[in-house]
Amino acid sequence: MSVRAARHASSKHANASRRAHWHPPSREELQRQVEQQQREIERLQKQVAERDQQITDREHQIADAEKQIADLERQLAARQKNSTNSSKPPSSDGLAGSSRQRGRRKKSKRKPGGQKGHPGHHRPLAPAAQVQEVRPVLPVECKHCGQSLPQQLDQIQTVGEAQRHQVTELPPIQPYVIEYQCPKVVCPACWEGTRAPLPEEAQGDFGPQLMALIAYLTIYCRMPRRVVEGFLEHVLGIAMSLGSTQKCWEQASAAVAQPCQELEKQLKNEPVLNSDETGWRNNGEKRYLWALVAQSFVFYTVAKTRSSAVLMHLLGAVFAGILCSDRFSAYFKYHKGLAQLCWAHLKRNILGIQDFAKTTDAERFCRDALALYARLFRLWRKFQGSLIDRDQLIARSIPLQKRWFALAEQYLDSDDKEVRNLATALFQHCGRLFTFIEHPGVEPTNNCVEQALRIAVQLRKIIFGNRSAQGEVATARLLTVTQTCKMQGRNALGYLTEAIVCYRRHQPAPSLLPQRR
Repeated sequence: MSVRAARHASSKHANASRRAHWHPPSREELQRQVEQQQREIERLQKQVAERDQQITDREHQIADAEKQIADLERQLAARQKNSTNSSKPPSSDGLAGSSRQRGRRKKSKRKPGGQKGHPGHHRPLAPAAQVQEVRPVLPVECKHCGQSLPQQLDQIQTVGEAQRHQVTELPPIQPYVIEYQCPKVVCPACWEGTRAPLPEEAQGDFGPQLMALIAYLTIYCRMPRRVVEGFLEHVLGIAMSLGSTQKCWEQASAAVAQPCQELEKQLKNEPVLNSDETGWRNNGEKRYLWALVAQSFVFYTVAKTRSSAVLMHLLGAVFAGILCSDRFSAYFKYHKGLAQLCWAHLKRNILGIQDFAKTTDAERFCRDALALYARLFRLWRKFQGSLIDRDQLIARSIPLQKRWFALAEQYLDSDDKEVRNLATALFQHCGRLFTFIEHPGVEPTNNCVEQALRIAVQLRKIIFGNRSAQGEVATARLLTVTQTCKMQGRNALGYLTEAIVCYRRHQPAPSLLPQRR
């Protein structure tokens, strides 16, 4: 027998032996086995359920963590925004966020100072009629032979024109005190004494020019009251209390009330107005300082609200002109006519999305929008440089306007929220972006009124607002006068002085409206 056959026979014998000794399990044993299997299955099912619950909890934790990360990223992006990539004002740059980059993005290779070919500038000599003093400077000795030279003008002989050099200097500063004496004059007819009243411009302890200077230093130069008080005492030699400076300031405000009311009434008749507002404080309470810039004047007012009610109060129920502003909702609610939205605000919004873009939509939208912006303003600069006329500007801008509208429409359903919001704003208000193309006197940006607000923002950071309603009115009036004089090329200090003189004489102050011929 072979080895393989022997192994097969042995295995067959073993299986037969096992079958002979095997007995089928009883019903009780089978029942116990089934119960044991069921307990094992239940245990495993419980473990699976626990694992499923743990996975669900982990998924919720991951979702919460992702949401928290997204919120933190948005907060970080908001803190990193500044006045160059958002609608935040320049006054918010600094500790509140990353400071905006100043100067050139790429360092220039040119040396500082005037370049080759640049025309030189020098201070011209004042006419002889404006020279108060002439001091001759004579040489002591001849530089050729050493001979002593006379030091008297009537003893010397000159050749050619004298070399002229002028030094502008201030005279010694000291207060100019005017004393008004009112003697009691006896009448030769009835022998009774009569005393003349003081001139109206001599009322009070301080003259109109000094009062105008106090208002000018406070508002235009943005000097706090105590600094003004110290300047008057230590520089001008005029001792004055803090309360007296306040009274002078208030009288200057009262003196310009009438011309400021004229400007307010003229606002509704202006063909073009630029408007903006900034925060203000009155004794710690929130206020808003509004500025409206017309063609020939600036008007300021302090209001309790930032709503369209302020515009309705100033401009009437309907404004017939063109209102230029940013995309603040109060302007949309009030004005339904011709308007111009600020392109500078729009560009900063696009740059803000570009700086923190994380989606393909944001990158493409910003790239295309900035390219269209550059083309539009190249065309506008050609018009400003008189390289093209108004008709050419309109004709060449039509394709760009259509592209802006198409770009906004393309991203109305974008998954990126910021892109979708900006595209929606462009789509809804696209017509208000190109008013400057067709209408003379309209600028594409709101920079003129932002510059008008800049001095007010600087003043706010120094004096922290006002402490009374009377102070609000005075601040708005004096800002209106000083900035309007600056726009018109008038001497603000001289105008304030003249207005105070007229106020003391009970005469109307000079008008700030341009005189029509």
